[in-house]
Amino acid sequence: MSERRINPWDEQLKIIKEVSEIMGLEPAFYEVVSRPKAILHVSLPVRMDDGSVRVFEAFRIHHNDARGPCKGGIRYHPHVDLDTEKALAAWMTWKCAVVNLPYGGAKGGVACNPKELSRGELERITRAYAAAIARFVGVDLDIPAPDVGTDAQVMAWFADEYYKITGRIIPGVITAKPVCIGGSLGRAGATGRGVFFTAVEASKKYGLQIKGARVAIQGYGSVGYSAALNFYKAGAKIVAVSDSKGGIYCKDGLNPEKVMEHKRKTKTVSGFPGCEEIGQKGPLTVECDILVPAALENQITEENAGDVKAKLIV
Repeated sequence: MSERRINPWDEQLKIIKEVSEIMGLEPAFYEVVSRPKAILHVSLPVRMDDGSVRVFEAFRIHHNDARGPCKGGIRYHPHVDLDTEKALAAWMTWKCAVVNLPYGGAKGGVACNPKELSRGELERITRAYAAAIARFVGVDLDIPAPDVGTDAQVMAWFADEYYKITGRIIPGVITAKPVCIGGSLGRAGATGRGVFFTAVEASKKYGLQIKGARVAIQGYGSVGYSAALNFYKAGAKIVAVSDSKGGIYCKDGLNPEKVMEHKRKTKTVSGFPGCEEIGQKGPLTVECDILVPAALENQITEENAGDVKAKLIV
């Protein structure tokens, strides 16, 4: 039986509607934020390595720019669709506002599976995407960044194509580029490090000690791995991790670097020696003190929320 897929845009709207009513905001507020400011939906014809041409569906969404230029990542994933990108763009609006950054919310992506594409195919998709949305982005309009399925190399290809199209070198058009072409030191692990800092501050409120705390992490990409390293170095015990292909549990704790070495060799954390196999969603419900959902959105639902045993979710 297939899992019911939650519509992230509908879920986001429900929360904003409820919050706006609790806060007593005028109805006009909800009317404005319940619709993205702009939507760009494009098709990308790309020549594949075998000589065939595939057309990829892609998006860029501007949710709201009341606080400044839009900001948000570029996602490469099979489940990229209009409602997902609209929701992600809206969440960027709220995230920037909560931490008082002078940016609005944006998001975009290409419906593809980067794990099944060659390096050359990824580059051609990225350049096609950059060309298609070039007039929709800019330092004072919309500043993309990486998200699921993209990295510094993808940002470099995007920037290079943007420079060619505009005839100008504007490094600020995209963030998280390689350091050698204007990127920032520490950016690769910044999101996971932020998760760790948030957990440190939250743990003070709830009387948790990071040292010795049992941590479970769903998702072992750049965010999950960076978070695991920071927790591990602070003395926490990483008891469970997972990726899209499986999950592992070890009550005595895992060394994040050794798990990543295994993942790089086998393309998954599954099969790491001395561990119990728990599946991709296993970390969500294991016995732990701190849970880090670092995979896709909507992983904790009404169906499994009652099974979550963590004292703190970050």
